[in-house]
Amino acid sequence: MTDSARSQSFNTAVVVDAGHDRFGEHRGLGISEIDFKVTGAGSNGLFVLENIFHAKGGPARHLHVAQDEWFYVLEGEFLFEIGEERFRLKPGDSVLGPRMVPHVWAHAGDGRGRILVAFTPAGSMEAFFREVTKADAMPPQDPALWRAHGMELLGPPLSLK
Repeated sequence: MTDSARSQSFNTAVVVDAGHDRFGEHRGLGISEIDFKVTGAGSNGLFVLENIFHAKGGPARHLHVAQDEWFYVLEGEFLFEIGEERFRLKPGDSVLGPRMVPHVWAHAGDGRGRILVAFTPAGSMEAFFREVTKADAMPPQDPALWRAHGMELLGPPLSLK
């Protein structure tokens, strides 16, 4: 994608091809990769990413102070804990994690997993993922890093044992 395409006002349709990132960039999280599909600056505050897993696991337990987070499973099986509830989602299933509600989730199936994750409003989630994917590892359990991006780190990743 050209620099002029990146800087446009986004008052027209923006197409992102399957298997590609909005900006043509690679972002790794160790056990998975993410592609930005819709970014906050071009959408009046919606941020959507596709998370593609090649191993089991997921992020640490956390909450978002100002964002609702919506998950839609495309492929594979995912386990979620949102508040006190536990869910096992398969392709076509979705769940909303409201702001200020602790949650944790993980790819729990065999083989590849794919999930769409949407944040509204976008807040600083794009900046968070740009920062943590520099190491190509799951985000570090550093409370200050999470807090700087509008989240509270509450515990370890979900145990799949």
